[in-house]
Amino acid sequence: MSRVTISEVAPRDGLQSIGPFVATQTKIALVNALHAAGVRRMEVGSFVSPKAVPQMADTGEVLQAALRLPGLESTVLVPNRRGFEMARQAGAHRVGLFMSVTESHNKANVNRTCAESFADLAGIVRDAVAAGMKVRFNLSCCFHCPFEGVVPERAALDWVERAIALDPWMEVAICDTTGNAAPDQVARVVGHAVRAWTAPDGSSRIAFHGHDTYGMGVANVAAAWNAGCTVIDSAAGGLGGCPFAPGATGNVATEDVAWLFRRMGVATGLDWSKLLAAADLAAAVPGSLPGGRMRAVPAARRAA
Repeated sequence: MSRVTISEVAPRDGLQSIGPFVATQTKIALVNALHAAGVRRMEVGSFVSPKAVPQMADTGEVLQAALRLPGLESTVLVPNRRGFEMARQAGAHRVGLFMSVTESHNKANVNRTCAESFADLAGIVRDAVAAGMKVRFNLSCCFHCPFEGVVPERAALDWVERAIALDPWMEVAICDTTGNAAPDQVARVVGHAVRAWTAPDGSSRIAFHGHDTYGMGVANVAAAWNAGCTVIDSAAGGLGGCPFAPGATGNVATEDVAWLFRRMGVATGLDWSKLLAAADLAAAVPGSLPGGRMRAVPAARRAA
């Protein structure tokens, strides 16, 4: 049976835009519930300025709880060298770096040009690899930018190629930050990246991160999978949204993605009933704007 790796992002991307501060114990409970459902890769938080993203101020505590869970690979997102040093000292298994492929969004998100971001992140990749850490290089707005509109495919792929060249094993995520990608667009961009750039052992280095703003999240996941992508990001309960991408709403829901792959005969390693319980917990977080479809389908509930 084919197998896909689902990388859960609800504890970070799902919660970062919520206004009321979510209690640390609630975040830890969500991490525990997702782990119990079989999740083995998870973005548990972000070492960013608490002034910029107050919701992530307790990432260190959440990470320490996650590190105690057997078999869980814990990722933290970092925007700069200070965040990287915090992640390394805290013992994160993987650091997630990020920049946008469009100047307007990168300026809004991290107040830098794309060239400035890339130069700084390239050094962090080198040091992270030297420290024995795994690295994920996230490229935002690869399909559509909230300020510049549809992104030319060649422009996005140029940045993928530059990121890929930093390290032969590093994973690169092609991100639909606004949820406005179309499946044919995803198939072309992701397919080109999967075919053109592989790890030394021939394995894929490409991940896909999608949102469901326009209701195309699951279709885009299917397009990425059919194009050869085997690592998919999603958020339980359909939580999420970028505070620096106006109009962007939640990530594609983990339970919707799990059901998609279940119907396609692709193994996820997730327990359906426990995943629904974790998704219900995520959707009940105060201040959240949950999305997704499967939690509301009676037949899917009965299947649990």
